[in-house]
Amino acid sequence: MPRFALIGYPVSHSRSPELFRKAYGGKWDYDLVETPDFEQAWARFLSNYKAINITAPFKVKACERADILSPECARIGAANIAVKTADGIVAYNSDYLGLRSIIASAEPTRSTLDGNPGSAAVIGFGGAGRAAQAAATDCGYDVKIYHHDQVKNGVTADLIIYTLPCAVEGIEKFRCNCLIEANYRNPAFTPGSICDLRGGEARYIGGEQWLLSQARCGFDLMVK
Repeated sequence: MPRFALIGYPVSHSRSPELFRKAYGGKWDYDLVETPDFEQAWARFLSNYKAINITAPFKVKACERADILSPECARIGAANIAVKTADGIVAYNSDYLGLRSIIASAEPTRSTLDGNPGSAAVIGFGGAGRAAQAAATDCGYDVKIYHHDQVKNGVTADLIIYTLPCAVEGIEKFRCNCLIEANYRNPAFTPGSICDLRGGEARYIGGEQWLLSQARCGFDLMVK
């Protein structure tokens, strides 16, 4: 019987096992492989599992190790799914797939929709940040990347995608029409905490929704 897992460090807090079991009624085992050593985690995948989810800090290394890259992985350089196939190990990025779906459903978030691509700011440039940059670009936004130490004076954009694991100085000065956050465990924002570009309340889409969206996209790739 096929088995599935999540690799990364730390992962003990992850909701992936819960979501996977709910999605498939407990039909298959889903484990947490928690180790800071990528080689050890990858070896366990090769020995024991049909497919795995991948989280920080292994997304780039997993992408490099796969035999076949999906189009989004080849572009982003990071993977959060690896699947064994007859042709080799295939890597996918459901962070990108799930987020693109969310951004599309969040429209209109642009200041104007008549010939203006709209601005998007991605905060953080790890694996999730790379996926966010690609997803926002493919949804037609003009995207700018910010590292954690570049937001002290605030950030203004139609759409802000926050991928850092914690709050940093300057987030209280963010202004946008819509903010999407990756972290579902310890979010840096709450609904109503960000002003929109006209002084009202910005729409907030939390990490829970991103997690569910990428899970819907990703689990089907793992078990197909």
